[in-house]
Formats: sequence, C-alpha cells, structure tokens
Amino acid sequence: MPSNHINRVNEDIRLCMDKLLREVKDPRIHQGLLSVTACEATGDLKYCKVYLSVLGLEDEKSLKQGLKSASGWLRRELGQRLRLRSTPELTFILDHSIEEGAHINSILASLDIKPEEETEHDAE
Repeated sequence: MPSNHINRVNEDIRLCMDKLLREVKDPRIHQGLLSVTACEATGDLKYCKVYLSVLGLEDEKSLKQGLKSASGWLRRELGQRLRLRSTPELTFILDHSIEEGAHINSILASLDIKPEEETEHDAE
C-alpha cells in the first residue's frame, strides 16, 4: 500500500503530466481528447507508470511512438517543475476505460425501456 507521500507525488505527477502533454509539439500525440487518468510511481521514485485515456484515438501505434520520442523532454520538464530528488523514468500505458464507458452509455441510451407504471400500492 503506497504511503501518503507517494500518493501526493502521484497526484502531482498526474497534474503536471496533464499540462505537459498539451505542450508537446509532436502531432502524433495530439489525436483526439488526451487525458491522464492516473500515475503510479514506485516507492523509490525510479519508475512511474502514466495511464492515458484518448477519446477519438486514430492510430495507437503512432501515439506510442510519439510518447516514446517525447519521454525524455517530458521527464526533464517534470523534474524541473516538481523539483524531485530523482525524476522517475516514465512508462505510458493506454487506458481504454473511458471509451468502454462511452460505448456502454451509448448502448444503454439506445435501449427502448419504458418506465414502470406506479401501482396503487406504491403510491400509498
């Protein structure tokens, strides 16, 4: 179970990465709506998994290549902005939960379910 310090660092990394990803000039990264859903840093802050959700993703392979090429710049900027003793090595993982949730919502919205009529017993 992560300590409170690691939880605060994870949240700081998440907020900073969300801002930094918008500043990256690589067009491969700007596909649809990109958001950082979570970050998990190890206890020694050597490694950090950054979970990304992209709504409207066009090409997953090019997005991963763009993130890999920008990871050095992102790490340097993260270290300068957060002033951590050691800046973690970043690993990007795509999180498809928002797309799946949107798909489930569209399925539920398309169902034709009539509301149940109130019976006399329920009205009392």
